[in-house]
Amino acid sequence: MAAPVDPRTGLPVVAMVGGGQLARMTHQAAIALGQSLRVLAASAEESAALVAADVRIGDHRDLAALRDLAEGATVLTFDHEHVPTEHLDVLEAAGHRVAPGPQALVHAQDKLVLRRVLGEAGEPQPAWVEAHTVHQVTGFADQVGWPVVLKTPRGGYDGKGVFVVDGPDQVADLLERHGTLLVEERVAMVRELSAQVARSPFGQVAVWPVVQTVQRNGVCAEVIAPAPDLPDERASAAQELAVRIADRLGVVGMLAVELFETPDGVLVNELAMRPHNSGHWTIEGAVTSQFEQHLRAVLDYPLGSTAMTAPVAVMANVLGGAAAEPGWSGPALDERMHHLMAHWPDVKLHWYGKSQRPGRKLGHLTALGTDVTEVRARAVAAARYLADGVVDPAFAFEHEHEH
Repeated sequence: MAAPVDPRTGLPVVAMVGGGQLARMTHQAAIALGQSLRVLAASAEESAALVAADVRIGDHRDLAALRDLAEGATVLTFDHEHVPTEHLDVLEAAGHRVAPGPQALVHAQDKLVLRRVLGEAGEPQPAWVEAHTVHQVTGFADQVGWPVVLKTPRGGYDGKGVFVVDGPDQVADLLERHGTLLVEERVAMVRELSAQVARSPFGQVAVWPVVQTVQRNGVCAEVIAPAPDLPDERASAAQELAVRIADRLGVVGMLAVELFETPDGVLVNELAMRPHNSGHWTIEGAVTSQFEQHLRAVLDYPLGSTAMTAPVAVMANVLGGAAAEPGWSGPALDERMHHLMAHWPDVKLHWYGKSQRPGRKLGHLTALGTDVTEVRARAVAAARYLADGVVDPAFAFEHEHEH
């Protein structure tokens, strides 16, 4: 039977669970491909719901809402991994295409499931143990040394559900609150990297350069592409690792493999099976963005070129700062955008349309160039100005009205 298409366009319909900024940017990519993404959003105020034409309001944990979303769609995909896999099993049994499927997606949902599979495959990862008691945690820590990292197996993101503990006194309360925990050694980390791969249903893959991610308070603040001073051999090893994981798990769509770089190589931290913050730079910085590539992959279109459009790309997240605080008396958002565009005409802004609050991801900026220090300084200064209204002295605005 032929896959459903939109009768108005004769083109496929992609339905995406989740209405955040990832769905919003996927929608932008879908427009160029002749599509209008169908989105399941929790409310009409969500980022993607503000701009998409076909929005269903509902809860991603509600099977009826998922059925309604999938009906008539060519494929169902995700802007977050929090959908119950048992609901996805029901959709697949009813004949709906789900990409990635529930058998793959569970590895991005449950860190213990991921650790077991990576262990069976012999892939590099931190030493770990599943713990239900304080004794299990202390026994592991006696082997690898304190501090250790405790993680909730499910539900954590952007630093939530991750706890670094220096001794047994902090463990009992966490176990009482969360029951089962994943315990990992605290690795000797040089920095954090991300390797992204797209994979089609029949195994075509495309990889981008490995990037460095810079975290602040557990939240991604910057992404530098390609990762500076990463030896070619280690970059290739990280890309090959990402491809092996995508193939082994049967991923369809985007896969981000978050990595710890250590003096001896790379270790797998976590997975995301969707477009990811570490790939936002690809909108301007690569021939094919992660959002377009995700659509191509889930629709089984041939994948696009991942070549960079400039030697260096740096993305800086705009995290809610002083300008998001109650009682902010500085320049309003529209005025800050005006000044930003005047002073940094070559920096590209993506604003997500969210209500502002401190620490929230409100948008991102991407700068391109040839010198990583200069490009990074531009991106970070522009993001800081939008978030805090603070002008880095190196980027004073005295010439802005000449543009």
